[in-house]
Amino acid sequence: MPVDTQITLYVDGETTTVAPGTTGAQLFFERRDVVVMRVNGTLKDLSAEIPADADVQAVTIDSPDGLDVLRHSTAHVMAQAVQQLRPDAKLGIGPYITDGFYFDFDVAEPFTPEDLKTLEKMMLKIVNQNQKFARNVVSEDQARAAMANEPYKLELLGKKSTADSAGEGVNIEVGAGEITIYANIDRKSGEEIWCDLCRGPHLANTKLISNAFALTRTSAAYWLGNQKNQQLQRIYGTAWPTKEALKAYQERVAEAERRDHRKLGVELDLFSFPDELGSGLPIFHPKGGIIRKEMEDYSRKRHVEAGYDFVYTPHITKSNLYEVSGHLDWYRDGMFPPMHVDEELNEDGTVRKPGQDYYLKPMNCPMHNLIFRSRGRSYRELPLRLFEFGSVYRYEKSGVIHGLTRVRGMTQDDAHIYCTREQMKEELTDTLNFVLSLLKDYGLKDFYLELSTKDPEKFVGSDDAWEEATNTLAEVAEASGLELVADPGGAAFYGPKISVQVKDALGRTWQMSTIQLDFNLPERFELEYQAADGTRQRPVMIHRALFGTVERFMGVLTEHYAGAFPAWLSPVQVVAIPVAEAFNDYMFDVVAQLKKEGIRAEVDISSDRFPKKIRTASKDKVPFVLIAGGDDADANAVSFRFRDGSQDNGVPVADAVARIVDAVRNRTE
Repeated sequence: MPVDTQITLYVDGETTTVAPGTTGAQLFFERRDVVVMRVNGTLKDLSAEIPADADVQAVTIDSPDGLDVLRHSTAHVMAQAVQQLRPDAKLGIGPYITDGFYFDFDVAEPFTPEDLKTLEKMMLKIVNQNQKFARNVVSEDQARAAMANEPYKLELLGKKSTADSAGEGVNIEVGAGEITIYANIDRKSGEEIWCDLCRGPHLANTKLISNAFALTRTSAAYWLGNQKNQQLQRIYGTAWPTKEALKAYQERVAEAERRDHRKLGVELDLFSFPDELGSGLPIFHPKGGIIRKEMEDYSRKRHVEAGYDFVYTPHITKSNLYEVSGHLDWYRDGMFPPMHVDEELNEDGTVRKPGQDYYLKPMNCPMHNLIFRSRGRSYRELPLRLFEFGSVYRYEKSGVIHGLTRVRGMTQDDAHIYCTREQMKEELTDTLNFVLSLLKDYGLKDFYLELSTKDPEKFVGSDDAWEEATNTLAEVAEASGLELVADPGGAAFYGPKISVQVKDALGRTWQMSTIQLDFNLPERFELEYQAADGTRQRPVMIHRALFGTVERFMGVLTEHYAGAFPAWLSPVQVVAIPVAEAFNDYMFDVVAQLKKEGIRAEVDISSDRFPKKIRTASKDKVPFVLIAGGDDADANAVSFRFRDGSQDNGVPVADAVARIVDAVRNRTE
């Protein structure tokens, strides 16, 4: 029989024919930017042979998949350099992460900043040697022989059957299916220089890494992320397709450090984290308190206009409430331990009256359900929208607490909406539009949505109820016109949710508002309303947090604005600076007119020289600085100085006051 000399492939949507046994490297020979390929949906090395009738997609080095492969390959080069520098180092795991990679090592001494500099030079030497990444499929016995001196790799081989759930990064090493080892091969001699247990894929060679990488920091890390395991040393790095892209990333990192809300909180005297209070428990200073009050007051105003009713609930409750809601079953690890109170003992120590366990509340929804259930409800009252700035407490592990963005004591701008099934889609749409509108008022404008669906291992209620809730949320999200991203298994135990993801001024993504649709808690709390036909029906419950938490939202805004808050949020909106002491009274009169209009203004009458007063106002990021000397006083005018250094001279006082009042009240600057 004749042998076919050609096979058909579908390459980037186009049909083509090639010889049997053609590899990705041959197929994309003229495409130097292609570093791996996707074959029938699976990422493959370019060295892989392509089967007939395969759907093949080129993956370029600057694509998301290409960047992941670049960074994981760079992690291998770093590990090779580490074992050259410290031959006793034992390998942990080395996955790619957002914007970079890391690798864990068991070493006798922690790495130093000097070590990182040395390792970067060694890595560049490896890169320039143009070593080949070679994929080898091996048996478990062969893998164990190759990794005989790597105890952590041997442990991973033992976890292969449960790789996806064994701990962080395990599936990067062994994954599912066949076992593979990637070797770094010397181009001249063909000898193996270094190897690692790895699922891949990788770049074809080290030269593709170029010189666009950097090692950024070190830290301690527990093996597989479990604090019960051995503590290792982790090195973080980043890699990019070009030096220009690396430099741009480093500039973004530097700008993020300048905008760090923890740093700005100290510099601008906004908030602090006293050791005396404990980890994750911030306090707000007067200036930070003003910002927070303005945020909350404007939110309250908008909620009143949108038909919400304000409620207040206590900070602690008996354990039974969270037994009914299910939080003690599903969320206990995130709650502070109980306080056992009210127990009475006899003189002999025996219990005369048993005590009660009380918990600090981790969320407000169970208490809002009690408000709904406190009396009979009619369909005419629905939708009922309950809103609270509620203080809640969550036992975050010490390693994840971070400034205002991850705290233990927080205030949720929490709303729970009770409506009929017929009302829920319209109510969800209105709620999403309300959320987006209010976020825009605070200066956040770049959004996409994330739909979190049921975790098969962690949910209450029927599959049918979950399917209906998920489909309804998906319809509402898609109708918004915003990009919708799936988050499989990311829902809370009681219902699916839409999360509003916001990009800040640096392009970083923050999860902000959440909208959850819940058929289960109304069932658990036996909530009812009387329908138009006289029957008793269960309401649908919508959980909605707009800021997420006030603390986190303020941390995000601080970084978004780099501390230069818009005028309506700024703690001090105007500083008046007289050119000389003789004009103090004149400036006090100007400030009095501003204060009469509700503007937060003050006169700088410190002993500092005039130029330093200007610098101080700039450092404090005050939106408007008013300056006056003899000519200004004679003309009943002031000079405007703005945060960008520009100046508008000779502005009549009445016009200056009107301009500032307009900017604050209309949130235009």
